[in-house]
Amino acid sequence: MWDTFSRKPGSIRNGDTADVACDHIRLMADDVKLMADLGVSSYRFSFSWPRVMPAGDGAPARSGLDQYNTLVELLLEHGIEPVPTLFHWDLPQALEDRGGFRNRDIVSWFVDYATVMANEFGDRIHRWATLNEPWCFAYLGHASGEHAPGLRDPASAVVVAHHQLLAHGHAVQAMRASRHGQTMSIGTVLNPAPVNVDESLGVDDARRIDGTLNRWFLDGLLLGKYPLDVLQDLGSMARCVHDGDEAIVGQHLDWLGINYYNDHFYTSRSPAAHRKPSPHVTAPLSSPAPMHRPVTDMNWPLTPLGFESLLVRLRDEYGDKLPPVYITENGAAYTDDFTDDGVDDVRRVDYHDSHLRAVASAIAKGVDIRGYFAWSLLDNFEWAHGFAQRFGLIHVDYDTQVRTPKASAHWYARVCRENQLT
Repeated sequence: MWDTFSRKPGSIRNGDTADVACDHIRLMADDVKLMADLGVSSYRFSFSWPRVMPAGDGAPARSGLDQYNTLVELLLEHGIEPVPTLFHWDLPQALEDRGGFRNRDIVSWFVDYATVMANEFGDRIHRWATLNEPWCFAYLGHASGEHAPGLRDPASAVVVAHHQLLAHGHAVQAMRASRHGQTMSIGTVLNPAPVNVDESLGVDDARRIDGTLNRWFLDGLLLGKYPLDVLQDLGSMARCVHDGDEAIVGQHLDWLGINYYNDHFYTSRSPAAHRKPSPHVTAPLSSPAPMHRPVTDMNWPLTPLGFESLLVRLRDEYGDKLPPVYITENGAAYTDDFTDDGVDDVRRVDYHDSHLRAVASAIAKGVDIRGYFAWSLLDNFEWAHGFAQRFGLIHVDYDTQVRTPKASAHWYARVCRENQLT
């Protein structure tokens, strides 16, 4: 569906598509060698549902499975643990044409796909994630229209948010019942963030945004029950939640992935101020606030203290319901500065250093955090931003596909080798 979306004029910055991107399929062996040189012990990647099941259901494509088998074997040969995600927003277009995640039948389609992957790779892969950032897929894809499939329908966004979690719950059950299920550690990945509003909004707006951004997903997954106030805020849009659904959503998780980049800051806007609707469907007059603090090149604020407070909040609010946590994404987009000595991205080094220190502080306060994945290994296609933003530890020349480790890569390699900050 992203192939389709990226070809709609105006969808992707500069008209970019991901037809080639960083050419990882062709350069896979070299890229795994780069990982080994960095000293990383695990690699988080995503299986592409369209690659292995182009029709969305039915028999898988052997060619797609073989590409991932090659990657998994390369990783294991280098002592690197594969950590795949089943769904990172890219749905087979054939299923989107049938309603995608707006169609409750997606639950059985996703279960079939998850079962295929578990049976194919469960003998070699221990740690699995079902979903990546379901809030983004639901609300950026179906409410504000910034991501594929580009809809602007608040009610559809709520349906998608629920159906993703329902599909997750049923898939967890199916994967644990598969022939390798007893050895699989299954989690999912969210992107919660502290919510801040200015005086033009108010505490109720903060509660509403926090409800659909954070608590809907955390409460649903960890407590097996959506927050009552959020259901009330959503009203008829939550009619997609049927009796018994929440118990399925709340399957036991072996771990929880947290993607964090920054705290969120909001101000108010009039409906006519922008043509693009807010993704926050219960606070539709909210808008990102102007930043009067240091930001990345994405205009995302630098808030490492907020990262620590988020992690401590998870411990405080969910207690023994919170499984072990992995930081599954954390990083910053900056323009790279080439010098005679290489790529000097000191700002990215500072970002990772400050955020790793926030993780260390949260651990010291009793949060059970087991690992950290930097986003990202390579510069790549950043969704609606195309190739305009670079998060990689390793620079990619998109014309030649030459990889150049940045200063941040050399710094990160030292951290990996020593497993500590100095």
